[in-house]
Amino acid sequence: MNGMSDVRLMLHGQELLEAQRPSIKLKCAPAFNRWGVFRHRWVTRKVLLELDAEQLRDIGITGEQARAEGLKPFWR
Repeated sequence: MNGMSDVRLMLHGQELLEAQRPSIKLKCAPAFNRWGVFRHRWVTRKVLLELDAEQLRDIGITGEQARAEGLKPFWR
């Protein structure tokens, strides 16, 4: 065998191994376009303003920090 066919066999073997692996697609954070980012900011900042002191303590921010972030406009 020449070098080229060795490389082709190795690549083909890797493709076969990848095809046998179960594919798991995680959706941790969806890909957003600009309007999706704006909407995401608007919704999450609105929810941030509604959290109580215990919930804010759980996520590690103060009420002042939550208000400062929650009152930012969605485009920033």
